[in-house]
Amino acid sequence: MKVLILGGDGFCGWPSALHLSMQGHEVAIVDNLSRRNIDNELEVQSLTPIQPPSIRLQAWKALTGRVIAFERLNVAEEYDRLVHLLGDLRPDSVVHFAEQRAAPYSMKSSWHKRYTVNNNLNATNNILAAIVESGLDIHLVHLGTMGVYGYSSVGVELPEGYLQVRMTAADGAEVEQEILYPPNPGSIYHLTKTQDQLFFAFYNKNDAVRVTDLHQGIVWGTQTRETCLDERLINRFDYDGDYGTVLNRFLMQAAIDYPLTVHGSGGQTRAFIHIQDTVRCIELAIVNAPAPGERVKILNQMTETHRLIGLANLVSNLTGARIEHVPNPRREADSNDLSATNAGLLGLGLRPTTLREGLLKEVTEIAKRYTSRCDRRRIPCVSTWTRDNAPGLAMAKAGEAGNQRMQ
Repeated sequence: MKVLILGGDGFCGWPSALHLSMQGHEVAIVDNLSRRNIDNELEVQSLTPIQPPSIRLQAWKALTGRVIAFERLNVAEEYDRLVHLLGDLRPDSVVHFAEQRAAPYSMKSSWHKRYTVNNNLNATNNILAAIVESGLDIHLVHLGTMGVYGYSSVGVELPEGYLQVRMTAADGAEVEQEILYPPNPGSIYHLTKTQDQLFFAFYNKNDAVRVTDLHQGIVWGTQTRETCLDERLINRFDYDGDYGTVLNRFLMQAAIDYPLTVHGSGGQTRAFIHIQDTVRCIELAIVNAPAPGERVKILNQMTETHRLIGLANLVSNLTGARIEHVPNPRREADSNDLSATNAGLLGLGLRPTTLREGLLKEVTEIAKRYTSRCDRRRIPCVSTWTRDNAPGLAMAKAGEAGNQRMQ
């Protein structure tokens, strides 16, 4: 199949491109390299050394003989170029990763909120409109988030996108209808992913665009089988307070003898998935596209749920790292229960990688190997959801600065 990957230079996009290429698909990448520019803005680099796109792609060709095309293009702004690219490539599937992906970054300031909304919503609408204008029957695979549901299962298992509801009509008769599960976004980033769902529902109903929306949990791990082939292919490892996902941050902190920073009580429950399973899910979604006329297919792309304090204890037991509770920068419940079904992807053949299988390998092969590239100043989470919790975080950051001076 011909596959176009939007955002193919990023944390999930890059390993997905290599995996699909290795599986024999004809792959092309689109990216505007915005994530690399954000590194410059935040003054922090990936823990792992990321090569320029040209070096990455040359290395892939030299190692495998396979060619991945690359186009530098801003999907949110360069609509005409996007339409022409679809006409030239005529892909069977487009995989949409071209969105700003960090909740903390989306909440840093009013500018970051507006940037996230403008980039994410325009990118999604542009690709849908471009598919319609192209006249091609293109299957769109989108990387969404479990965060569209909010972080509470209200005592029931979260379904895969849809909820059957029963209402009472004016004449007293009961009416049943299936709706999108009521959204409850916890950040501007999650809000844009919630709006994405409505875009997909509309274009699917109005223009018969075939869409698979993957509601992904928090990704942990760094490498896939393909990115392990050569250091020039290595994937990102973000550990900073804006882009570092919670488990990768714990692993980095353990590797450099830094306290595992647990926000609040650590009673928050989240869904997780390993990066190797992410790329496999993308492949499964592509080869199991919805039929023409079928509604948007929504799959929960997660394999496990854990409380954050449980993860911290697991990493601490493996490495000896100490745990430190810090003020929570987010506006959220101090503790929640979360249960969700992932029957869809399991039914398609996903065989999950569990946390207990891969955690220590991540600590030894990635976090410890590249500790010299870590900037300890960038570890604290300082982006706040409200003004109310900013003072506590400022005090925590000042305390960390004092610790550094003493070391």
